[in-house]
Amino acid sequence: MMDIPLRLVRWAVHVTACGLLLFAVVSVLREGRAAEALGGVLLGLLYAAGPAVEGRPPLARVWLGLVTAGWLVLAAAAPPFVWVVFPLLFAYPHVLPLWAAMFGVTVLTSATIAASAWHAGGLSLPVLLGPGGAAVVVTLLALACRALRAESRVRP
Repeated sequence: MMDIPLRLVRWAVHVTACGLLLFAVVSVLREGRAAEALGGVLLGLLYAAGPAVEGRPPLARVWLGLVTAGWLVLAAAAPPFVWVVFPLLFAYPHVLPLWAAMFGVTVLTSATIAASAWHAGGLSLPVLLGPGGAAVVVTLLALACRALRAESRVRP
């Protein structure tokens, strides 16, 4: 019974990732930036491979590293890709041990703030609070899902 809410959350994260990527790709295409759009499509394909590596920690960690690297390149290249970090933040507690996930979320949040500030031409309160607040909410949601998953394994 616990697996239904977990599946719904997972699907919500995937739909969010697809929506954010689609928005970013369309935005850069409108600006005539075909290379960034192609990069966004490739990142989407790589992200879509995530479920195939689920349950295989070494492969899942490699997948997470590749998706993160792709996101970093695109976030530096074009502002719309910065916001694709939110579903990625959710993946960290799902794939990594808790200590590594929290470290990764902190680094990703810092990179998001830096990329946003760079694209905006400077640091501002919204640039600081937006990604920081979102990281807290996404992390709490991911940790709640982790706890529900653990509890569902214990209960018959």
